[in-house]
Amino acid sequence: MRISLTKRSRQVIAGGLGTALVAAGIGAYAGRYELKEEWLKHQWAGRHYNAAVMEKALMIAGGNPAEMQSESKEAFTIADEFEQARTAPGGIVAPGAYSAAFAQLTALPHTAGAWREVTKVPYDADDARYRDWYSNSSGGAGYVTGRITGLAADDANHVYAAGANGGVWRSSTGGGNWTPLSDTLPSLSGGDLQLAGDGSLWYATGEANTGGTSYVGSGVYRLANPATGSYSPSDRVGGKELESTTVGRLRWGGGQVFAATNRGVWYHDASTTAGAWKVAFYPNPDFMPQIKDDAGNVLVPAGSQTGGATNAAYKNIVNDIAIDPKNPKHVIAAIGWRSGDTYNGFYETNDYTAGPSSWKRLNVVLGGIKNSTDVGYTTFAFSKTGDRLYAMVQQPSKINGSTSLAGIFVSKTGSPSGPWNKIADPQILHNSGSALDRKGYAVGVQAWYNQFLTVDPANADHVWAGLEEVFETTDAGSHWATVGPYWNFGFPCWNIDDSKNTCPMAPHSDQHSVAVGTSGGKPVVFVGNDGGIYQRPVNGQVNANKNGTDWKSLTTDGTMDALQYYSVSVGKDTEHGGVVVSGGLQDNGVSNLFAVQPNGSNSDTKMGSNFGGDGGDGAADPQNGCNQLQEYVALAVKITNNCALNKGALSEAEASSWGLDPGDPSPRFIAPIAIDSANSNGFIAGGQYVYTSTKGWGMRSASEWTKAFDLGAGHSATAVAMRGGVGWVSWCGPCNNAGFARGLATNAGGSWHQVTLPSEFPNRYLAGVGIDPANGQHAYVAVNGFSRRFTEGPGAGVGHVYETKDGGATWSDISANLPDVPTSAVKQLANGALVVGSDLATFYRAPGATTWQVLGTGLPTTTVMDIESGPDGNVYAATHGRGIWSITPPA
Repeated sequence: MRISLTKRSRQVIAGGLGTALVAAGIGAYAGRYELKEEWLKHQWAGRHYNAAVMEKALMIAGGNPAEMQSESKEAFTIADEFEQARTAPGGIVAPGAYSAAFAQLTALPHTAGAWREVTKVPYDADDARYRDWYSNSSGGAGYVTGRITGLAADDANHVYAAGANGGVWRSSTGGGNWTPLSDTLPSLSGGDLQLAGDGSLWYATGEANTGGTSYVGSGVYRLANPATGSYSPSDRVGGKELESTTVGRLRWGGGQVFAATNRGVWYHDASTTAGAWKVAFYPNPDFMPQIKDDAGNVLVPAGSQTGGATNAAYKNIVNDIAIDPKNPKHVIAAIGWRSGDTYNGFYETNDYTAGPSSWKRLNVVLGGIKNSTDVGYTTFAFSKTGDRLYAMVQQPSKINGSTSLAGIFVSKTGSPSGPWNKIADPQILHNSGSALDRKGYAVGVQAWYNQFLTVDPANADHVWAGLEEVFETTDAGSHWATVGPYWNFGFPCWNIDDSKNTCPMAPHSDQHSVAVGTSGGKPVVFVGNDGGIYQRPVNGQVNANKNGTDWKSLTTDGTMDALQYYSVSVGKDTEHGGVVVSGGLQDNGVSNLFAVQPNGSNSDTKMGSNFGGDGGDGAADPQNGCNQLQEYVALAVKITNNCALNKGALSEAEASSWGLDPGDPSPRFIAPIAIDSANSNGFIAGGQYVYTSTKGWGMRSASEWTKAFDLGAGHSATAVAMRGGVGWVSWCGPCNNAGFARGLATNAGGSWHQVTLPSEFPNRYLAGVGIDPANGQHAYVAVNGFSRRFTEGPGAGVGHVYETKDGGATWSDISANLPDVPTSAVKQLANGALVVGSDLATFYRAPGATTWQVLGTGLPTTTVMDIESGPDGNVYAATHGRGIWSITPPA
């Protein structure tokens, strides 16, 4: 996760916290901080600096150390919150949930009309039009797309990429001119992507970077002819055994393919897709759900703790597998939860076919790790000949410190049993040209989330390691170089003026995947991170700071739209015509696109990023799309009246945007904000409190919010909507499965109050609220998660869309034939039609109808997070992995 900064604090150390840090004796850090207390609370948020030194700096700057929190924890939070919405109240989704929903989806009719991909244009994170106070533009990342969790490449210029929730893409030119290959699969969540020895491309669904999100996968797929073909559901390997499961790694050995999942080690014959997956090992049987094959045979019995334990989803996580090249039956598995558990460690079997009882935990010696249970998230990498094995290891006991990286190790014999020698640690890597400081947000602070490791197939001493940054050694760890720094801010070469900025490209932060292949017939290394895909020569060049000088972004042409949106906002483009489309993104700020026409075309050559870091919820004035409310995270809301266009704000007085953070005690990571649908000068936002304002687009201070209602201690708003001053707010708290609770509040009828929901109303996460454009008493709620058939926990219930016509006094389930799939958004159009966004599709209910159809054709089967109706009459959908799309609704 990349944070939001301001350029003037990077360019000069002057005033505010910058001066304070200098006064405190830590001036080297000043270039990575904003100069105001508001930003300290919710944007950079502390970063683990030495407590005494940081407190001194904050006292000088007027900040409050008690309000500081780790940005690394923010990445924890968004992963957990995304999961909570889909697994509440019990925390477990049973295998078969997504295939059942997909079958229901394919049986539904479609309305007329086709979706248009609005954001299939280049997205320039360094666009010089957006150098405002809250933008990260000029940091060096260049053109970006969404998180890439899997990469595979051959020696014929083919490169394949898997998005976190964007499916598989192919380039036949070593990068660029990308083609999607998996848009018809039930899940586009990428866990791993590998080319097998026979040339087939294996795609494991279910991203495992966050550990516990055990609902996203639909299994593993094998594409026999990846250079020309595309995936179909019939390419699935085995049956439903790996559904609702994350798959972090696929490894081959002895004619078998092994899958490292959050439900143990599984294996399958690598020569065929037929037959069920077989389970090799899971350390905690009591926490396993019942798993059957397609014939109904029980492969794993239900454990005694599956339904009642709050941590069942975290008890059998396998991070990676190493198969002994000299004896394929000898297998090592790195198993464990990132935050630590009694089952963590390296496990070994001398015959994986002998069943779970053949596995034993090893007492491995890894640097300063004194207890095998202190082995966390781990990645293995063999040399091509198998005589060298490397491992990157995260240490759970350090997860609350400035780094949780134990180190990078090598087994010089190639034996997974070791002995292991340490060849890198956070300090060594910091000293190799890192943009991060070891005393604060140090190298490896997100080692639980950011990891890749691979060995040059032509040189066993040549290794690439990915954490927040990209590191490289050509001598087996004797020397390292930070070839891909976090960014260029703070380096002497950086300047906000592009004509004076001499820094090379710095690939986006937060690394997840790597592959070695060719481009133009020459060997190159590809890296995948939170900003897409980058490439450089295998034997590349570095500058005096040991940073690579020859990186290229492979998303400059805009053909890979794997952007992960949380929200979409639409308003008229008063200068260029058409509409302005903006949206908040995972780790890629807020994108802004001008002059979008009703048919989806636009005259803007690229999108720019007007706000940096993560982009959360947002809202725009329908009559002027450059009047925007945009959230960083946790209600750190900014307001702008010109789309934050600014060629270089070097002081707050020169800013084109203003902070409106109300300082709520318990907002969601992506906290909801909206404008009044009957009066665009009315705003509503929610954390523990409901905030409203009628100050309109001239609002400049958080003091102009009215604290309208207290949802209750420990409660957090999940969605908001308002019409004519009548507001609706859904909430959760606790939001996880340890006592999950949810509710709804409104001021329909006069004063704010909690709505009494009927007993049949599902006890699941309430993800979206919608209001009749003509009547604030008439509202809708979108219910996330799966029904009680697939979801553990009390009161899971059934249904996904509920309606009230009398201000919440009575409710009706209007789900009808809607597939049983998590829903996140509901919107009533002006003509009375309803549109619902879900994890598989967008649905439409015609005015006066009682049943649902799939809205249009052409939208990939990915998660729809937000639905908006534009002033051009089009419906806009923000997907979390395939960009923003629009469609003209049926007449």
